[in-house]
Amino acid sequence: MGKNAKIIIGISIILFVCGIAAGFVILGMSGLYLASSASQSSAPYFMTVSEVLNKNNIVDKPIRVSGAVVGDSIAFDEASGELTFQIADVPADYRTIEQQGGLAVVLEIAVNDPDRQRIQVLYVGEKPELLHNMAQAIMSGKLHSDGIFYADEILLKCPSRYEEAIPDQTIN
Repeated sequence: MGKNAKIIIGISIILFVCGIAAGFVILGMSGLYLASSASQSSAPYFMTVSEVLNKNNIVDKPIRVSGAVVGDSIAFDEASGELTFQIADVPADYRTIEQQGGLAVVLEIAVNDPDRQRIQVLYVGEKPELLHNMAQAIMSGKLHSDGIFYADEILLKCPSRYEEAIPDQTIN
């Protein structure tokens, strides 16, 4: 075997090893990217009304927002399928909610406080059955420059439906 053949084989082996190493690096980086993007998209995080109103750079960006449905503001046009209502600010921290008496109490206080920050919501589609005064709404959509939150999806929780009954006796 000649000197040129040995050089070509040596270069080929080096390129092959470098290609394998580069492949592993690319595969590892893409795995990390997929893992982080999957965890971010499935995260249950949502913003409160006060967070939305106090942030500057969220207009026309997809976000999730949560608040208490203000029953007097609900309006549904069956012809166009337009549903509008307001949500009032409620805390997102579970400890704060428990300290204030639970979710039902916090939602009631939020709806009945005229000074509480609120956002107008517009949704086009069927009116959800659970949409009523003091329901907790968690919505995906975009806040537009007109100050209205255009919802693509609405999840509603009625705290009185999901509260556990208090047991008559305690277990020691």
